[in-house]
Amino acid sequence: MGWSANRRILIVVLVLTALLAVAGTVAWFTGRADQHNNSITPGATSSSSAGVPTQKPPTSTGAGSVPAPAQIAEPVAFAKAAAVMLWSYDTRTTSRDQQLAGMREWLTKEGEYADWVSVAGQVPDPLLWSRLADQDQHTTATVTEGHFPSAFKQALAEDPSAITDAYIYVVTVNGTQRIGWSKGGAGAEERAVTLAVQCRPSKDCSLAALAPTVTQ
Repeated sequence: MGWSANRRILIVVLVLTALLAVAGTVAWFTGRADQHNNSITPGATSSSSAGVPTQKPPTSTGAGSVPAPAQIAEPVAFAKAAAVMLWSYDTRTTSRDQQLAGMREWLTKEGEYADWVSVAGQVPDPLLWSRLADQDQHTTATVTEGHFPSAFKQALAEDPSAITDAYIYVVTVNGTQRIGWSKGGAGAEERAVTLAVQCRPSKDCSLAALAPTVTQ
């Protein structure tokens, strides 16, 4: 059934042999709903909105609050839009199945490069999703910046032709996730994620995988 850790890394190794310079572990949710009062500072806001993709994709039909895949052909801009999608959810209007279905629309249709396990793994299990829904939990996100990690740029500079096999780019995105829940609860925290995105020439980008780690 899912991909092994080595095979997930292989996606990125196609274009980045030195990807595993790590800065920390990726996480999407802040934790269980009953931890919010302790882990989130109410009223906190993002210090900057610079770098937010200017093209806001429309909402997918039948996918609740999950936006449709961004029609963007540039890797960093697409990765920013994908990060906003990953960090945004609304349990008031979206079921867990809808969340997964909407996220899957962002995935590359080239199965050999699509690591759905790494993407779907960011969604809480059904029990936790139900608990979040009980508290009407919802989030929005803004991106502060996105960039190619230094290891990726170095690998590409050493072998520019390597990208032409799968056209998979590695992008690290930083931003802020704002969280709200019932009875006026609210807070925010900084987020970071490294994505593998596929951007073939003359085509819109698509999401290939979440990298196992956040890179610099």
